[in-house]
Amino acid sequence: MAIVLPFLSILLAGAFAAYHRWRLATWVAISAALLVACGLLGASGTATAVAAALLALVAVPLLVPAIRKPLVTAPLLKFYTRILPPLSDTERTALESGTVGFEGQLFSGKPDWSQLLSQPKPQLTAEEQAYLDGPCEQLCRMVDDWDITHVRADLPPEMWEFVKREKFFGLNIPKEYGGLGFSALMNHKVIQKLASISSVVSSTVGVPNSLGPAELLMHYGTDEQKAHYLPRLADGREVPCFALTGPFAGSDATSIPDYGIVAMGEWGGAQVLGIRLTLDKRYITLAPVATLVGVAFRMYDPDGLLGDKRDIGISLALVPADTPGLEIGRRHFPLNTPFQNGPIHGDGVFVPLSQLIGGEDYAGKGWQMLMECLSIGRSITLPSTASGGTKMAAVVTGAYARIRKQFGLSVGRFEGVQEALARIAGKAYATSALSQATAAAVSRGENPAVPSTIAKYHCTEMGREVVKDAMDVHGGKGIILGPRNYLGRGWQATPISITVEGANIMTRSLMIFGQGAILCHPWVLKEMKAAQREDPRERVDRFDHALFGHIGAAISNAVRAWWFGLTFSAFGAAPGDGYTRRYYRKLNRYSAALAVMADTSMLMLGGKLKFKESLSGRLGDVLSQLYICSAMLKRYEDEGRPEGDQPLLAWAIHDAVNKMETALSGALRNFPIRPVGWLLWLLVFPLGRRAQAPGDRLSRRAAALLMTPCDARARLADGVFLTPCANNPAGRIDSYLPKVVLAEPVERKFLKALKHSDIEALDFPAQLDEGVREGWITAEERAQLEELRAMTLDAITVDDFEPWELRASSYYGDFGRDDAAERRDVA
Repeated sequence: MAIVLPFLSILLAGAFAAYHRWRLATWVAISAALLVACGLLGASGTATAVAAALLALVAVPLLVPAIRKPLVTAPLLKFYTRILPPLSDTERTALESGTVGFEGQLFSGKPDWSQLLSQPKPQLTAEEQAYLDGPCEQLCRMVDDWDITHVRADLPPEMWEFVKREKFFGLNIPKEYGGLGFSALMNHKVIQKLASISSVVSSTVGVPNSLGPAELLMHYGTDEQKAHYLPRLADGREVPCFALTGPFAGSDATSIPDYGIVAMGEWGGAQVLGIRLTLDKRYITLAPVATLVGVAFRMYDPDGLLGDKRDIGISLALVPADTPGLEIGRRHFPLNTPFQNGPIHGDGVFVPLSQLIGGEDYAGKGWQMLMECLSIGRSITLPSTASGGTKMAAVVTGAYARIRKQFGLSVGRFEGVQEALARIAGKAYATSALSQATAAAVSRGENPAVPSTIAKYHCTEMGREVVKDAMDVHGGKGIILGPRNYLGRGWQATPISITVEGANIMTRSLMIFGQGAILCHPWVLKEMKAAQREDPRERVDRFDHALFGHIGAAISNAVRAWWFGLTFSAFGAAPGDGYTRRYYRKLNRYSAALAVMADTSMLMLGGKLKFKESLSGRLGDVLSQLYICSAMLKRYEDEGRPEGDQPLLAWAIHDAVNKMETALSGALRNFPIRPVGWLLWLLVFPLGRRAQAPGDRLSRRAAALLMTPCDARARLADGVFLTPCANNPAGRIDSYLPKVVLAEPVERKFLKALKHSDIEALDFPAQLDEGVREGWITAEERAQLEELRAMTLDAITVDDFEPWELRASSYYGDFGRDDAAERRDVA
């Protein structure tokens, strides 16, 4: 022991210093003090001297820059430059277009939770709340989704007029240009509310307020373009669309084959310099009714009319819909969800250079412009749509499960149904928190490139899982389409959100970790930028700082991951109260594990990592679940730590932790270099996996919240349209829940008496009459049971139709022959 003690002291001091991320000099000082103590306590003098020599051998070169930089940093810089994978212009633009928020802390291995918890609570202004309660509520009341999706395949004319008049297309356009000037958070709230009643209406409103001409003009438009187009977009005189996707350029939007040739042409009766466009686009939302088309294309100048550069690059232009050569008007039909969507074709479409968004100065900068705006739109529209749908499905499915009875019991009392209700409740809570967190980040001025991909992927995936469970609980009620059905169209439309704005398969396997590993990592991007510096001395200095910061963080993360794995995150500083502190500690553990896995993967695989999509997807899952958990904890803190929300928070956290361990386990078991995977397993899971899916008891508590009127249920439902009205069967069913709960004791009493009586089978009114005569129930209770029967019938009744009602109107030759211009006029 006397021989081992000096070496053990240095190792323990190093581990302790690494855990707390103290400076190298601090570790050396502590180690030196411990070695002195070892000598005084009788440790072997030879062992102490050898340990001191080893300490000096490591410390002196690393602590003295004059020694470290030429002997260590410079050779490593040469090696790093040689193995550094080249970044394409596309990848470089993607990395430079986003900002890093709290997700960077999650990638660090030691999150600073104060950064998250100090963010202001997301709140609407009084003006925004008034709009949400006024025009937005009124628009929801106008919605007849069956009429929209089956009868018209479009919004009715009065709804189009209302949307334009109330400036739903100008939510985020500044007031000085005639818009409403609302925040990104308000945009989220509007889309969320509209999506809870109709995905067609939410898509129609959402697209002009996300990636489209208005967003691009606000960021890059010339003063003349802003002054002309923004007021017209705000009040609906112009209906916009943006044409990016084509048959040969979907997720790989940089491969746009559409092109524009710089040439002279006629515009406004005069010969001007412009671009002659050839394009073939599809899946363009609002295209059939658009009056102003934003177009992405590759710009060429073969005759050198603008300069020496022939391939100018991806550019963006505004093309009026009536421009000669532009052909739009036909429609796609996306899964019985008939929001306006269709192809756009163009051959020899001439527009002047002044129609380039941002003018000639932004020619060739289209990809950068798109990347900067895509993350803003992706942060809001689809996550908010999923949030509105999941929240509505959660509360209405809970109410339906309480009202609907089988075998004399509410179906929500069956454990199989409770499992589904618990999944619905937990995922609705997570989706709500995640969608609000990303919208709030945009409202704070961030451009959340990585969180936007996390929100888009996971909100839409959880939305798909929630609607599946909701359909299972509703049974036949969910599958019979008609005015009374509030789930069927959502079920049909789910794959649309999964597919658009980056297919989810590609988003998970390429984008989340692919961007996060560089953009969110505290040191990698700094190392890459340092290695590309022109000045040799500056290059070495900057690389030295980044490299040794990276090495220190990697050692710290390895120690922290092993310690947390050994203790199952039972110890360590963490914020929160007695209930949530354990959750923060768990997230500290998986943050460290992710950092270790990311560093090891980049070190061992280098540029090949971006082709290891399964590994990238699993590590992206860990980052995503960390971010989702942080969003839920922030929501819990913002709401004042409500005790009633704890079953929902606990279920969602347990589910996320189980997914993180599953993802880490899959990454380690399938690590391309097997011995490295084995060693990492010992580091990340020193005592094996422990996390499990939420248990039955917790699931029953979460399910019960959906079936019981309470504050937690009301908070979950906040922001969705549940007003009970003729065109909102979901709102009616939700409104019945308190009365159903109050009537249940009376119903049980009546049915028990009826069961033990000798009354022959009678219809329900006659049974009630007999119950009053026999004194089983009072006259008031009879009225209560009659109301219960009426509410139950309204909840469970489905639609039926005459055969002719189900035939398309074009079958009779009544509609469907108007040309595109006439359809745009109607809209």
